[in-house]
Amino acid sequence: MARLLRPLLCGALLGFICMTDPGPAVEVHVPAEPLSAPVGQTAELTCSYSTSVTDTFVLEWSFVQPGKPISESHPILYFTSGHLYPTGSKAKRASLLQNPPTAGVATLKLTDVHPSDTGTYVCHVNNPPDFYTNGLGLINLTVLVPPSNPSCSQTGQISVGGSAALRCSSSEGAPRPVYNWARLGSSPTPSAGSMMQDEVSGQLILTNLSLASSGTYRCVATNQMGSASCELTLSVTDPSKGRVAGAVIGALLGVLFLSIAAFCLIRFQKDRKKRPTEAYGGSDLREDAMAPGLSEQSSVRADSSNRLLERPPSASTVTTSKSKLPMVV
Repeated sequence: MARLLRPLLCGALLGFICMTDPGPAVEVHVPAEPLSAPVGQTAELTCSYSTSVTDTFVLEWSFVQPGKPISESHPILYFTSGHLYPTGSKAKRASLLQNPPTAGVATLKLTDVHPSDTGTYVCHVNNPPDFYTNGLGLINLTVLVPPSNPSCSQTGQISVGGSAALRCSSSEGAPRPVYNWARLGSSPTPSAGSMMQDEVSGQLILTNLSLASSGTYRCVATNQMGSASCELTLSVTDPSKGRVAGAVIGALLGVLFLSIAAFCLIRFQKDRKKRPTEAYGGSDLREDAMAPGLSEQSSVRADSSNRLLERPPSASTVTTSKSKLPMVV
């Protein structure tokens, strides 16, 4: 009896397993390492799959911008019902390495890659008989771009004893450029204790500046695609020399002012001595002039006196005068 039940139990168990078997699952294989391609070149995003290809087989490639979730992906192309349908902004540059992709190869080709092509690409294989996997493969692509010409600038108190910050930055470059500063010419580079450089941010800080810190500095931005540079001239000033120069200029101006004032004074004195005496402008009277009333009386008296002097003396007058003289014996 036991021998008869054993085959029945095995058959029932095998039937149960067959009833619960979901069938072959979709398996998608993509590179584990991120991919990179130089700007302007062609990128191949390898994707392979295993499933039973049927009339319901669907392949989809989509793109996710950096920092965005997969739910916000943008379609690039579809393959379904034996036809390929490119779509989206990359449609003219996107194609399949094998078309139709029914032999397990779903590799995507993207020509003339742009910096904006950097992001995550999703290879999605969907085959309705296979329901027990998501059929997704994710590939991270980085488009390599050489550094653009950086911009150099300076800030700070550019004087003796002060500090200055030199900055350098490129607007483009992938991977992100590394920045290095160097001083040009025969002058020695500032000591390590007076300078601090950040290769990531591109900032060079110079402290305890001296006149010897003046010169031309060059910043070089570098990544695996190339390099670019910019230069700036640092001019350190000495405030003490400015103060001395200001004092000298002030003293010279003071001496010049005094000289002009002395010259004008001497010239004025000379002109005053040469100038004739002028009458008082407020009246025509002279110092020896008389009042109007007195002037007429004086004129009458003067005329009378003149007539008396001009008249010849008479005999009586002479006699009288003689009689009045004392007699001398």
